Amino acid sequence: MKKDERKYVALVTGATGGLGTAMVKHLVDDGYLAIANYHTRSKAEKWNEEMKAAGYDVPLYHADVSDYDSVGAMIEKIQKEIGTVDILVNNAGITRDGAFKKMSFENWDAVLKTNLYSAFNCCSHVINPMIDQQYGRIINISSVNGQRAQFGQVNYAAAKAGMHGLTKTLAIEVASKGVTVNTISPGYIGTDMVMAVAEEVRAQIIKTIPVGRLGGTYEIAHLVSFLASKDAGFITGANYAINGGQHVY
Repeated sequence: MKKDERKYVALVTGATGGLGTAMVKHLVDDGYLAIANYHTRSKAEKWNEEMKAAGYDVPLYHADVSDYDSVGAMIEKIQKEIGTVDILVNNAGITRDGAFKKMSFENWDAVLKTNLYSAFNCCSHVINPMIDQQYGRIINISSVNGQRAQFGQVNYAAAKAGMHGLTKTLAIEVASKGVTVNTISPGYIGTDMVMAVAEEVRAQIIKTIPVGRLGGTYEIAHLVSFLASKDAGFITGANYAINGGQHVY
């Protein structure tokens, strides 16, 4: 079967969070065969029920993306049951905030492994099949705080800045193979986590955003779907800032 006769397979890590959910829905709506990676089974089961109720029947695959072998087992299973991963969205991430002078090694290690090592682990297991088929899209979800300073986020900022460093070099290594690698750096987005912050705190955050509002998860998802498309083949090694003008350069 020729590539154009089947749906392109798009794997989203950390898919059961707010951003991941929007990405999965947008990819499905745009005709991709979206696959959702998850870490916590109970959360994934509830997410699956809600997605099905909304009309989205999405295959779920478990892996601890901070663990190289766990990712390898997931990718092997996907390849056997569905096929080659054509599009990888490295979206999984956590925060363990705190001033550097009080930051424990455990909080540093957990964030670097989940936010940065995960990108290496996932890219490592999908890149050769992409090269073999001369087609692929890798999209790394970084953060505005990987581009600028943010008090209390030395671990998070280091990991997110590292993601784009990975993007740039991997992009030029595979540019001639039909594979693109790009970064998206969101600012403050109206996820459940952000909306749970006290209203007065949110108001102070919004004051720092020139467009005067939080970003929508659908706006990040739209950009993901565009970069995943065949029409985005001349874009690689780029970092898309989508932060409402909060940080420009």
